[in-house]
Amino acid sequence: MERIEKYIDELMEKSTPDRPIWNKEKILQGLKSTWNYIDGCMIKAILEMYAIRKDEKYLQFADHFIDCKVNEDGTINGYDVSELNIDNINAGKTLFELYDLTGKEKYRRAIDLIYSQIEQMPRTEEGNFWHKKIYPNQVWLDGLYMCMPFYMEYETRFHDKKGYADIFKQMHTVVERMRDSKTGLYYHAYDSSREMFWCDKVTGLSSHFWLRALGWYSMALLDTMDKTDQSETEALEELKQVFKDLMDAMIRYQDESGMWYQVVNLGGMERNYLETSGSSIMAYALLKGVRLGFLPKAYQMYGEKAFRGICEKYLTTDENQELHLGGICLVAGLGGAQMRPGTFDYYMSEPVVNDDAKGVGPFLLAYTEMLRITN
Repeated sequence: MERIEKYIDELMEKSTPDRPIWNKEKILQGLKSTWNYIDGCMIKAILEMYAIRKDEKYLQFADHFIDCKVNEDGTINGYDVSELNIDNINAGKTLFELYDLTGKEKYRRAIDLIYSQIEQMPRTEEGNFWHKKIYPNQVWLDGLYMCMPFYMEYETRFHDKKGYADIFKQMHTVVERMRDSKTGLYYHAYDSSREMFWCDKVTGLSSHFWLRALGWYSMALLDTMDKTDQSETEALEELKQVFKDLMDAMIRYQDESGMWYQVVNLGGMERNYLETSGSSIMAYALLKGVRLGFLPKAYQMYGEKAFRGICEKYLTTDENQELHLGGICLVAGLGGAQMRPGTFDYYMSEPVVNDDAKGVGPFLLAYTEMLRITN
């Protein structure tokens, strides 16, 4: 356990708000890091470390990182509401916690700014938010995690729960449209217009079950329920059942190593590989699900097995005795300028990297859940 905290310390020491070492996409592009979901994942995990360890270095790092991007009037450097990109909401989750911990009013103003994007998001015919303005009529599992926990926390804390019905409806539409009844798994994306080249023209669904997307969706369910007023018993019970059904489906595909494959249900296929980010998310979801009472205690062993499996396979030491977390799919999506088709070959073609926050952030979140078990 100590070496994991040493690893996190090393990542923080090598990172600045403009150039976090864990944002491999920006580093590879040679760009400065502005407001993005990747850094949001990592700062959220660092704040969880602070919640457990109460070590000021974590809070100071997280506060400085976000403070540099948020102006006194609540505007955010590199964030444009009119882009209508649901990914950009994710980093806003850190603002609630930092506002509570620091009392900085600019964080409260920034929360309102991000909420204004939610009010403007275009919707599918069923009422679900588009993933991005550039991806019309499309719902991606990733987007549920990027948006819904923030949306729910805002409604609970600041908006008298007025958006609750909308949140629950969007969640249930995903179950109705994107869940595969045979496996219990969810397809990566859905095009309500059935126009995109990557979708089935009858169902509107993409072709495969991508691990990290299933992970994001697991966290979306879990973290949204966590931010819901617990008096909403009927709606919460329905979401708990959706969450448990998904965990049951994922456990059936858990490899003996404890991890999951990049394309979840095709573990025996050549080139398919055990992937770290999605496996870390599943470890977190299972452990936190048990802790919050959304899953039976017996499910804890599956989460612990996943976490240990990741450590054994992908947490390695280099010649300088520095730790690295490998096996992380850099990115995967559908359509766009790259015309990503969502085929099995496509998911195998994306780069696999070390130390990217899409893996490290969830891994650290899973670690905080392991700490809660032992503390």
